[in-house]
Amino acid sequence: MDSTPTFSRFDDAYKTRTAPWVIGEPQPAIVDLERAGLVRGKVLDAGCGTGEHTILLTRLGYDVLGVDAAPTAIEQARENAAEKGVDARFEVADAMSLGAEPRYDTIVDSALFHIFDAADRARYVARLGAVCKPGALVHVLALSDKGRGFGPEVSERVIREAFADGWVLEALDETTYRGVVQEPHVEAIGLPVGSVVDEPAWLARVNRL
Repeated sequence: MDSTPTFSRFDDAYKTRTAPWVIGEPQPAIVDLERAGLVRGKVLDAGCGTGEHTILLTRLGYDVLGVDAAPTAIEQARENAAEKGVDARFEVADAMSLGAEPRYDTIVDSALFHIFDAADRARYVARLGAVCKPGALVHVLALSDKGRGFGPEVSERVIREAFADGWVLEALDETTYRGVVQEPHVEAIGLPVGSVVDEPAWLARVNRL
């Protein structure tokens, strides 16, 4: 994988409304895992973007905080929550600089893990471990290397190696990630800008020892 993109690149995508991961609704895979009873306790939505998962979980009664390093994402997330009448909590925060105290029972990562290069991925997983209570669950939804190049992709091996120490990988399932085709994807995907696609993805469930 190339080096980790700068956060300004993500902020620009929100400003120009060209973020392919902004679909105006929660990812179906995240909806399904909540329905399966796999979200519990105090929840962190890491890399929350425009807040769809934080809003969903808040509405369902969870104690959840959404964080993103892109200020424009948090601004739009707060607007989305207000429009939906949901009192959701958001903070501008870098996932690489999460607090040091273990306090979360569940962490939801929708399309954050897969943006990191190898060095940053190790740092990120270490920060997740630091803020997880023992027995906490981390859910990682990441684009699969079986996809068509919709975004950064990771292999099964990358996920297994990232969570090898201090974690138990309870499940690693093949699923899909929903996105909106933007100009850079037209050739690879073969569909016009604005098309909604469901690309191959991994959904990992990891337990913190």
